[in-house]
Amino acid sequence: MNSRARPRGGGLTAALAGTVAGTLLQLQQGELWPLPAYAVVVAVVVVALLAVMAARSAVIPAKAGIQGVRMSLGKPWIPAFAGMTARLVWPAAAAAVLAFSLTGIRAHAFLASALDPALEGRDIEILARVEAMPQRTELGLRFRARVESASMAGEPVRVPPRISLGWYGGAWPGGDDRLELQRRPADLRPGERWRMTVRLKAPHGNVNPNGFDYELWLWEQGVQATGYVRAGPRDPPPVRVDATGRHPIEQARHAARDAIFARVADRRIAGILAALVVGDQAAIERAEWDVFRATGVAHLMSISGLHVTMFAWAAALAIGIVWRRSSRLCLAWPAQHAALAGGVALALLYALFSGWGVPAQRTIWMLCTVALLRLAGREWPWTATWLLACAVVAVLDPWALTQAGFWLSFVAVGVLFAAEDRGDSRRSRRSREGRHSREGGNPGLPSDHPKPLLPAFAGMTARLLREQWIVTLALTPLSLLLFGQVSLVGLAANLFAIPWVTLVVTPLALAGAILGPLWDLAALALRLLVIALEWMAGLPFATVGTPAPPLWAAVAGVAGGLLLALRWPWSLRALGIPLLAPVLLWTAPRPLPGEFELIAADVGQGNAVVVRTAGHAQVYDAGPRYGAESDAGHRVVVPLLRAFGDEVDTLVVSHRDSDHSGGAAAVLGMQPNATFLSSVEPQHELQALRRATRCEAGQRWTWDGVNFEVLHPAPAHYAAAGKPNTVSCVLRIGNGRHAALLAGDVEQAQERDLLRSAGASLASDLLLVPHHGSKTSSSGPWLDAVRPSLAIVQAGYRNRFGHPAAPVLARYEERGIRVVQSSRCGAATWRSDRPGDLRCERTESMRYWRHRVP
Repeated sequence: MNSRARPRGGGLTAALAGTVAGTLLQLQQGELWPLPAYAVVVAVVVVALLAVMAARSAVIPAKAGIQGVRMSLGKPWIPAFAGMTARLVWPAAAAAVLAFSLTGIRAHAFLASALDPALEGRDIEILARVEAMPQRTELGLRFRARVESASMAGEPVRVPPRISLGWYGGAWPGGDDRLELQRRPADLRPGERWRMTVRLKAPHGNVNPNGFDYELWLWEQGVQATGYVRAGPRDPPPVRVDATGRHPIEQARHAARDAIFARVADRRIAGILAALVVGDQAAIERAEWDVFRATGVAHLMSISGLHVTMFAWAAALAIGIVWRRSSRLCLAWPAQHAALAGGVALALLYALFSGWGVPAQRTIWMLCTVALLRLAGREWPWTATWLLACAVVAVLDPWALTQAGFWLSFVAVGVLFAAEDRGDSRRSRRSREGRHSREGGNPGLPSDHPKPLLPAFAGMTARLLREQWIVTLALTPLSLLLFGQVSLVGLAANLFAIPWVTLVVTPLALAGAILGPLWDLAALALRLLVIALEWMAGLPFATVGTPAPPLWAAVAGVAGGLLLALRWPWSLRALGIPLLAPVLLWTAPRPLPGEFELIAADVGQGNAVVVRTAGHAQVYDAGPRYGAESDAGHRVVVPLLRAFGDEVDTLVVSHRDSDHSGGAAAVLGMQPNATFLSSVEPQHELQALRRATRCEAGQRWTWDGVNFEVLHPAPAHYAAAGKPNTVSCVLRIGNGRHAALLAGDVEQAQERDLLRSAGASLASDLLLVPHHGSKTSSSGPWLDAVRPSLAIVQAGYRNRFGHPAAPVLARYEERGIRVVQSSRCGAATWRSDRPGDLRCERTESMRYWRHRVP
């Protein structure tokens, strides 16, 4: 066998590149083609490929004949160009078309079992098997289930085979005073079968610029419906049918997580250990995630691609060191092969036990691809190996190419390939072979005096440190593109965190599943690490953020990082510095002086609006609180501000209701210089973070030629001490030509007060619909005074309040006012210089996996 076999003619490399390109192109489709169209394209390509293969086998031109053709043409480059086209262009084009069409066919197959819209919000009795380890939250449990049967009103119905359910205990989450008592969730375990009544809806998430695509995440998990268990006092109680032997790995993960929390008293440390051992990232508290992100080590605390790769490398190095100390083992199988196979095998076991998440899956596929090539003796160029690994992932999981984690892992592996000094490695191998020959030894076996363990361990550590430096340097531009920030202390933190977590914490944590007291040692090691990371995260300028750059700037930045990481002369590597400049110096476009822009974020059931002028920014409300560890501030508003690179001058929280104030703490934490304007009472928890200036009618300020005026409440409204809605801050923004009115949760009584106090000055082009379209608001006289051409309703999809109410929508329709709902539009962007236009993020960035609201 040729140990240096390489792909011939570049055709395979071109086909691999075409596979990746075709998959990426299909993922940009807003809507799928009809299924027969994809099938016809596949058939045409297959027939064409068979015809080409037949033609090549039938026609074998003689060398003299080819030379004669060249002489007759007088231009030898023409047949050469034709040959290159045949070798490179056609394989790439055929592979791209096939990948494009096959991905479309798979998408159609997945959508064929989607939830029928007629079943949304209906009571359905299901018999389902708990498929994965449930996730614990402060509200109850979240778990994935495999549906075996379903019925509604005694009649069988078809629901998606895999669903995600919540079983809430104590009270229904909603953020207002009307709470529905629920039975506390049982201790669900993987493999159990339960009969329960549920309510389902299609996967629907928030769609914001540069935001997390929740619907795509569910698509990749194979989940086609979400919902909750009906466990109220008037509902039939869920019944455990039996326990099966299915999902044994998930059962082991569940038992290990429970054992960790029973053993480790510190809940923070126990949550991190659970994430490292069984992949339960939800067990890590939000404060700890903030520390890990600020220090650039978040990838170590989740089962990410880079984490699995580092685990495989560390395992392979350890196996290789042990293997080379035995002549018998080396005779049975070369040490490098044993180390490679053992490292991948241990990484596979780790990925399975940690939950077999999508990032771990694609990393395992990449590692297996590279390992099989090397075990088969195929010494391909690194570009071909790199593209093969990527193409394998694209074929097995096309939608992985839309994930930030894929590109971080893929680029990191590519950088390590490119930065490896293959000349040095070959010279080192020849030197070792020559030394063994002179000593009369066998180059495939260890010598009689094996290398001591301490130098071997030092070499392994030095290699890990070098690899981390290269990866950090190359991935910094990509991190700025994908996340809008990068940790300035990340390199230093990773230099000790990676070996500490990989070589100390993780082995102890995994061994604790066999010998429980080792979890105490793992907890101690982890506590020391957390103390150091918390200190580093508290340093000034621990992180730096930049606005989200355009694609061309991002590509230039990644190329610059790659150039700096390569082992080339510094005269060439220095060219990477100017390539980094567009990413580091990019500023997001802003409105012109005298104009303003308004972005109504998609936060579900709640209000959150960002207002931008030429040099200032304001946040009006910060969205709801989803739970003790989750709110719209962290999940939506802060990333949105970071993507624009905005420094907030004023945060206005209209009133205390949690669907308006729930994310305010996150915004205040990110914006230490922002003025806080609100109607919240003096004893409200936000007052402890920053004292609020009470909003009162008559307050005015001007930014860049744009006027801001508070119209409500008056001092008398505070004295009346009514519901929080009665003191909701109402803000009008205008430039003398066009205006927007942000009305919070005012109801019809406050609307009448505003008609008396403001009158004609209420007129605005854009209206943020009061109280999310509740029946208690948007009276006819109020709408006649405001006279908007556009109205935005910020309300959750299928929210339990029924917002916006049908009678309210009818009043808007009667007056010819266009109503845009955030559940259909996503984030809505409106500009004063184009008052008739409204940009809907869900429409502008349409993808076929996103939910179309019926």
